Amino acid sequence: MNIVLVGPPGAGKGTQAESIIETYKIPQIATGDMFREAVSQETELGKKAKEFMNAGKLVPDEVTIGIVRERLSKPDCENGFLLDGFPRTIVQAEALEDIMKDLNKDIEAVVNISVPDEIIVRRIVGRRLCKNCNLVYHVEFNPPKQDGVCDKCSKNLIQRADDQEDTAVNRLNVYATETNPVLDFYAKKGVLINIDGNRARSVVWEDIKKALDKYDRN
Repeated sequence: MNIVLVGPPGAGKGTQAESIIETYKIPQIATGDMFREAVSQETELGKKAKEFMNAGKLVPDEVTIGIVRERLSKPDCENGFLLDGFPRTIVQAEALEDIMKDLNKDIEAVVNISVPDEIIVRRIVGRRLCKNCNLVYHVEFNPPKQDGVCDKCSKNLIQRADDQEDTAVNRLNVYATETNPVLDFYAKKGVLINIDGNRARSVVWEDIKKALDKYDRN
C-alpha cells in the first residue's frame, strides 16, 4: 500500500505514522527527518535546508524531489511505503506522479489530518526537545518531571528555532498557501481521505485504520 500522509506541522502526523507503519509493515519516508539529520551532520544539503527550515519555509522542490525519487527506488519500498511530509506543493505532487509512473506504482491513499490553526500553534510552541536522546516533550500536554530537564538522560531540553511562535504562524501560512492546492489535486483523483485530528490520538487512529483497511492487500 502506497500512502501519503498530509497535515500541518503539529497535527500529530508523527504519532499516526508510527501506527501506520507498524500495522501495515511499510517503511516511513519522512523528508523532515532526512533534512534534520542532514542539518545536524552539516552536509551540503543540510546547510541549504537549515536556512529555510529555521525561517519556517519549505525546502526547495529541486532538493526534495531527488531525495524522494532515490528513496522510493529502494527494495524496502517494493511492497508499499508511507510518505510523510511530501508532496507539499503542486510541483512536488506532479513530480511524484512521474516517479510513481517510472516505478509502475500508484499513490493509493492520501491521508489528510486537519487541526485548527490556534490548536496547532499551541501544540508547536509548547514542544521541547532533548538533543541528547531525541525525546520530545510538551510543557502542557507531556511535561517532563522536572521543568526543562529530560526524564531519561537529565540533559536540558530546548525549544527548536522552528517551534517559536512567530515561526510557527509563518509555517502555517506557508503550509496553507502551498499545500491546500495539493489536497485539491488528490481530491480530484479520488484518493484523498480527510481526518479530524483535533481529537484523542486513539480516536484519530481508529478512523485512519478504518479508511486504510479498504486498500490493504495483505
